[in-house]
Amino acid sequence: MEKTDLAKIESIIFVAEEPVNIDKLARVMDMKISTIRPILEEIKAEYDKKNHGFELNSYNDNYVFETKKAYSDLILNYMNVSKHKKLSPAALETLAIVAYEQPITRREIESIRGVNVERTLTTLEKYSLVEEKGRKETIGNPIIYGTTTVFLQKFALDDISELPDIEEIDYQKVFEDEA
Repeated sequence: MEKTDLAKIESIIFVAEEPVNIDKLARVMDMKISTIRPILEEIKAEYDKKNHGFELNSYNDNYVFETKKAYSDLILNYMNVSKHKKLSPAALETLAIVAYEQPITRREIESIRGVNVERTLTTLEKYSLVEEKGRKETIGNPIIYGTTTVFLQKFALDDISELPDIEEIDYQKVFEDEA
């Protein structure tokens, strides 16, 4: 590996407006993914050091530079931005259903929740947390929903397999945090 390859990859990720997929990176660099991955690991290791204000994160093989969480309040203050709005309990419940049951249709979500979720899904789509993943091969071909790369970023997951098992969630702790 040449240091110029490292610098080129770093440059592409730095200027990208959205996370860079490893397949696209390999095509642009005219390299194999097996060659790119160790370079990404080296970049990540370098930025994980204390003397850097941002880090390289991966979400489902999509790479992005992000401010380290330790500096998030400072950045929000600098940009004169308030903390992110919290999702309503209904939106969180719907998001959890989509995350754990995807791909899933609106009707399937409604049968689990027992209420109409059309507006809630619209809100989750507006925040880019869920998206249409296609159509179900059934009568009417309803839209199927799934989570997005933004969802993975917000919840600091590399991929959906990192979601905790539902049985392992300490609901008492979750509700204490809400109070």
